[in-house]
Amino acid sequence: MDAQLAEFAARWAAAELAGDVQALETLLTEDFRAVGPRGYVHDKDAWLRRYREDLLLHDWFDWAEVEVREYGSTAIAIGRQSQQSTYNGLDMDGEFRMTQFLTRCEGECGWRLAGVHLSPIAEVPAA
Repeated sequence: MDAQLAEFAARWAAAELAGDVQALETLLTEDFRAVGPRGYVHDKDAWLRRYREDLLLHDWFDWAEVEVREYGSTAIAIGRQSQQSTYNGLDMDGEFRMTQFLTRCEGECGWRLAGVHLSPIAEVPAA
């Protein structure tokens, strides 16, 4: 993974863990979309609202096992998002496979997150 993408990944994961709306405002594109693990779609405002209203709180958040493919000013990152979290007081601990869609903007702004798709990682029964 190139150094700028690695730095972006670290900043994004830290902002998610902290619920840092100001940081996430700059890391997400204006037309950001997220498909959640149950099929719902959030735009940027809805994604940030979870933190603004203290609905989503993380005790732990990790972004690991990341594989990145770059295509010019676009990159696709697939990794494992693990979290110990609550949403509106409900347990939201989980392991998810996340696909991130990133775009590099001109000038100093670097990489931005345009979209994510989350899928729960299920236990595979032994054969």
